[in-house]
Amino acid sequence: MLVYIHGGSLQTGQPWYSDYQGETLAREGMIVVNMGYRLGVFGFLASEELAAESGNGTTGNYGLLDQIKALEWVQENIAAFGGDPDNVTLSGESAGSACVSALLCSPLTEGLFERAVMESSTVSAREPAHSFRLFDAALESGKELLERYGCASIQQLRDIPAEQLVKEASTQHHITIDGYVLSETPYEAYQDGSAMKVPLMHGFNAHEGAAFIIFSNANLKNYEEKIQRSFGDHADEVLALYPASTDQEAKENWEQIYSAVLFTYGHYCLTRQGLRDGVPVYEYYFTQENGRLGSWHSGEEVYLYGNIPADSKLYTEEDRLLSRRWVQYLVNFASTGDPNGAADSQQYGKTSAGDDLPVWEPQTGAGDIYRLNASPEKIEEPYLKLYEILDAIHGY
Repeated sequence: MLVYIHGGSLQTGQPWYSDYQGETLAREGMIVVNMGYRLGVFGFLASEELAAESGNGTTGNYGLLDQIKALEWVQENIAAFGGDPDNVTLSGESAGSACVSALLCSPLTEGLFERAVMESSTVSAREPAHSFRLFDAALESGKELLERYGCASIQQLRDIPAEQLVKEASTQHHITIDGYVLSETPYEAYQDGSAMKVPLMHGFNAHEGAAFIIFSNANLKNYEEKIQRSFGDHADEVLALYPASTDQEAKENWEQIYSAVLFTYGHYCLTRQGLRDGVPVYEYYFTQENGRLGSWHSGEEVYLYGNIPADSKLYTEEDRLLSRRWVQYLVNFASTGDPNGAADSQQYGKTSAGDDLPVWEPQTGAGDIYRLNASPEKIEEPYLKLYEILDAIHGY
């Protein structure tokens, strides 16, 4: 069975969106649970006052606590729906994926799930690029929020209408180390061996950053300045790796660099961590294009969860074949921990519709990756040289 955490930068989103609803997986025999959880200021505000009110001394991770409570509900109740509480796969996309990577490192999640699927985000790097902050920074941000509203206490903040506070989502949307949900950073948890050791299916899309830089893209005039500002002493290495002589080259390079830094590098770190722990790791690189989102951020979901509309002209039969294959990979992984399924199964090497299912080999190193498109194959990790620079920056 599958439990899904939606994305939305920990600021927005909902569990019912059509791209990731579970109807197709249910037809494949899976039980699917989608959850809501507190977001923005209601899910991630940190305050010493709130910590003092808590019996566990926790603050700042209320959204994660909601997710853990949903996983506990699954353990207690899913058998009544035909699910197996001992065979749970936790899945998430974007900020939901960041949450999955954090929950893999929480002392509160032991025994709550056996496998993990992460799409287009993690907080596994030494310094996560987004959705994460250290506890001191979380507390300071909470103090600043009270000051903005002229509040001397949490009780005074509670007197402010929720319709007004909800506007603070953009300032309070980060996982933190509260000493209860997380006692250390996920990077540290992997380093000391306390992170969960479960099979991992995870990856990213070819154009993750495209939607996020539409209004702040690069051109030849500002390209070098952007690289200098972002990479400091390592800027010349990045410029040598991504030279630009036209506006179009500058734009395309900046999109790829932005995608790698903000989204994909964390997956590279996660693969290394999983391999070091000796767990099966299946990392994908989604490159399929179509008439809708293509391989932009979240474009993979409609394929992975099998929700391409039957009457849509934006997708071809090639897209639908890829979706059937990916659904089968997911069903197999959620059942056995291997996207290829069990060798003694009648569907081994086939989708439920009878299509050939190419072998998805587990990672043997962090330098290769499984490209998922109409002709899936193992290729060299596309950002490997840039990751080496990021490793140097972050002290790996």
